[in-house]
Amino acid sequence: MPLLKTTEKIGEILIKAGLVSEDQLSKALEVQRGTTKRIGEILVELKLTTERDIAVALSEQLGIQFASTASGVLNPKKGEGLEQLISEEFARQHLVLPLSRTLNVLTIACVNPLDLIAMDNLSRMTHCEINPIVTTRADLEQAIERFFGGDTMLREAIGQSYKLEETSTPAEGEETLDLDRLKQAAEEAPVIRLVDLIIRQAIKERASDIHIEPFKDKISLRYRIDGVLVEISPPARSLHAAIISRIKILCKLDIAQKRLPQDGGFMMTMEGRGIDFRVSSIPSIYGEKIVIRILDKPTELMDLGRLGFEAKALEAFRQAIRDPYGLILITGPTGSGKSTTLYAALNEINSPKKNIITIEDPVEYRLEGVNQVQIKPSIGLTFATGLRAFMRQDPDVIMVGETRDLETAEICVRASLTGHLVFSTLHTNDAPSAVNRLIDIGLAPYLLSSTISLVVAQRLLRKLCDRCKEAYEPLPAVRQQFRITEELLFRAKGCEHCTNTGYRGRIGVYEVMTLSRELRNAIASGAPAHVLKDTSMAGGMRTLWDDGLTKVMQGSTSLEELESVILLDR
Repeated sequence: MPLLKTTEKIGEILIKAGLVSEDQLSKALEVQRGTTKRIGEILVELKLTTERDIAVALSEQLGIQFASTASGVLNPKKGEGLEQLISEEFARQHLVLPLSRTLNVLTIACVNPLDLIAMDNLSRMTHCEINPIVTTRADLEQAIERFFGGDTMLREAIGQSYKLEETSTPAEGEETLDLDRLKQAAEEAPVIRLVDLIIRQAIKERASDIHIEPFKDKISLRYRIDGVLVEISPPARSLHAAIISRIKILCKLDIAQKRLPQDGGFMMTMEGRGIDFRVSSIPSIYGEKIVIRILDKPTELMDLGRLGFEAKALEAFRQAIRDPYGLILITGPTGSGKSTTLYAALNEINSPKKNIITIEDPVEYRLEGVNQVQIKPSIGLTFATGLRAFMRQDPDVIMVGETRDLETAEICVRASLTGHLVFSTLHTNDAPSAVNRLIDIGLAPYLLSSTISLVVAQRLLRKLCDRCKEAYEPLPAVRQQFRITEELLFRAKGCEHCTNTGYRGRIGVYEVMTLSRELRNAIASGAPAHVLKDTSMAGGMRTLWDDGLTKVMQGSTSLEELESVILLDR
């Protein structure tokens, strides 16, 4: 296929396809003025259309193929010389990926086949006729990562770190520190680039945390991916002080303070979106350990319907969050996804007609239209003091990051009794135990029986990789023990897509306890947790194990993963 020859602009094509109106295009063109962004990017940012709609429209109008990640077209074979035709640097800079070469025709994936100058330059550079295939920017960036190896630049930077001269740091036990030299080392280009690549690679790997830990003769670098820590090739031990100082500089922390824990944060932009980072440092015997929490919120995680709720449980949850008042509790251990569920719930009920206020520690994600408050105990701003102030702010919905003490719990209950919808979290193993926890800290059972409207316990399970999971027939003894009805189950295998773990992504399992009349009576009488659980199950509540087992039989996760996260009630 020869190079495309057309005088039509992308805006005209989108109008012809009925994807945008002339008024919408004019609005986008006004926004585009003074920027270097393409009109397609502006239309997507204004939510007037989607990347996929633009790509499909171009495909149909120009008579060229459209490809997505799911099609398999964007997975060129390595070792056929394609990387010699188009370098990694060129591919990343110009967003093009070589897919195949037949005689003198080079098939490439691109986002904008109408960029005739780029297409012509590519033809001259490769001495080939260009056959473009159109795709979305997100799919193309993923394909480039897979083909060239996403961690190539990071590996090179880590390799270079061992060639750098050792940064001057005080010997063990020495009290003085040359701050000028340390700051200079932290602001040198190789260290800045290394820290930047460590962070960017963590985001690409979907990591939630980065651990940088010093030991006697080395640094340990680990990413937490899908809840599991994975070791990464570390930089040279001599750069530890400079790396820590660079991160502290980003957070505006004191680089001279190495004996006390410090907390801070910073923000950076990647692929057009802002990502927040929360940083914690602690002193260890070999130096400071840093943990960076990555607060990167995928859009799908703000949709309740995509978190993993079973249909009946989702209906009950949605009904409760639309009630005008009541207390909704989300329970589970640290890292079980409680905050994500809360944010998704608030996102669903968020409206200009509602005054929603949250008090959190920390504020993990920013929600447009929601008043969010960060607690600061050092100046007296605690959950309790913040909640008392909230009651004078005419709130409709209040979200409390965690109920930690009697004072906070009493204000939450009082708020729900006076006509407010209140969300909060607790650390308990299951839903019924949340009631007993609140009674243990001093709340009266009769108050809880009349205020709690719903309790959700949850965990996160790793999802089996869709590309490599394999079916197997479980043994009869396993079927009997776990009450398995499906003929085949699935288990982890491992492939390049999931970095040979067999898992990619996570899914929630939920125990949703609704408050029936029988259950309210049991709570008011101060019944123990096992009685509350039996009463809830008699009313139709599915336990965490039952919900997880359903996801095992659906092929979403493995029996081994379920056993490792949730205890079977025997």
